[in-house]
Order: sequence, then C-alpha cells, then structure tokens
Amino acid sequence: MKELRVQTTRREEMLDVSRQVQAAVRETGLAEGVCLVYSPHTTCAVTVNEGYDPAVISDTLTHLRQLVPREAGFQHAEGNSDSHIKSMLVGPSVLLPVAAGELRLGRWQAVFMCEFDGPRERTLMVVVR
Repeated sequence: MKELRVQTTRREEMLDVSRQVQAAVRETGLAEGVCLVYSPHTTCAVTVNEGYDPAVISDTLTHLRQLVPREAGFQHAEGNSDSHIKSMLVGPSVLLPVAAGELRLGRWQAVFMCEFDGPRERTLMVVVR
C-alpha cells in the first residue's frame, strides 16, 4: 500500500491525482490487476470523471453545493455537515483496472480527490493487487 499526501487550498475543490496514482501503480511493478484509491476521510471523496475540460469540475462542485447547501439547518455542530453528505454522495473510493503496468482510464478520464472541508492535508491510500 502506498499513501499519497495531497494538500488542498480551498474549502471545496477537485484535484486531479491521476499522475500520483499512476506512479504508485508503476512502483509496484504489477503488470495486471486492480488499483484501489481510497480516502480515509469523512469529508473527502474520490471519483473518476472527465479531466480534460475544467468546466466539468466547476459544474460538479456548483451542483453539489445546490444539492447540499452549507447552511441547511443541520444538527451536526461542527458546521461541515454538507461536507459529510457530499462525501457520501461521491464515495470514498474507486477501483480501477491495471494492464501492462498502467492504469486503464478512458481517453478523457482522470482520478480526482474531492475536497469538501478544506483546506487540509489529505491522505489517499493506493492499493494495487
């Protein structure tokens, strides 16, 4: 298992971590298998989506904010209930195929770490088998 450290700079953002994940896959020397990318945080998520057009990221964050507004009368006292819910909606992990020692992402796909309660330093766990 490899742990990646990712520093975020805003409360909500999506960071392309594809290169770091690919580097972790290459370090294993595994030719065929799967790669799990997992966030052990309750206000952070991982997803795969288009990495070419930055409008996809801004559209995603805008619509998540509309679905789950920050000030919605939550009972959780820390003021980040929206972040917990957004993380549940997106999910804590992705499972990706590995072939010929490389991640097998689609042409436009990228792996994103989704920050919903930053800025913070986050950890992603990468397991390749």
